[in-house]
Amino acid sequence: MHGTLCDFLSDIVQNSIEADAKRIVVTIAERKDTMAFSVQDDGKGMTGEVLRKAQDPFYTDGVKHKRRKVGLGIPFLIQTVESVGGSFSLSSTPGCGTRLEFSFNLGHIDCPPLGNLPATLMGVFGYPGDQEVVVQRTLETSAGGDSYQVSKTEMLEVLGDLSQSGSLNLLREYLQSQETALDELRNHA
Repeated sequence: MHGTLCDFLSDIVQNSIEADAKRIVVTIAERKDTMAFSVQDDGKGMTGEVLRKAQDPFYTDGVKHKRRKVGLGIPFLIQTVESVGGSFSLSSTPGCGTRLEFSFNLGHIDCPPLGNLPATLMGVFGYPGDQEVVVQRTLETSAGGDSYQVSKTEMLEVLGDLSQSGSLNLLREYLQSQETALDELRNHA
């Protein structure tokens, strides 16, 4: 079950990795009462028919999870987005990749909490494989805006192996410092 917005994000990035994406761009844009996410990959993509089926909770391709008879990630995302007055769009081209965009109305009483974004991004960067992951994070407030961008390649060059505890601790500290800077801006708005 998805208890936070970060759970949805992690699930969607994992889908991109399982689609053999070599490059995944994650955009997280926060404005007043809206949190918008975009995940774009260059994976194997989907046909129109598979794209429609991916939004059906009673469909699974039988390949990714051999014993599972349902695919709930995207349907749960759609249900949550609709219940809080958000938006959802999914587009894909076979052989070229997929783009999924979704947003949440943070002011809605039923909107899940964001969750631990630094920990989620650590998990995203730590997925096994050689895929490049780029995260673009922005915050716009009445007092101004700020942003940061970080990539898996950049973190590997600076920190080394991201499966080592020392590297992970430094990555956590860096991501937390970026979010703390955004929190300070948000608190002064």
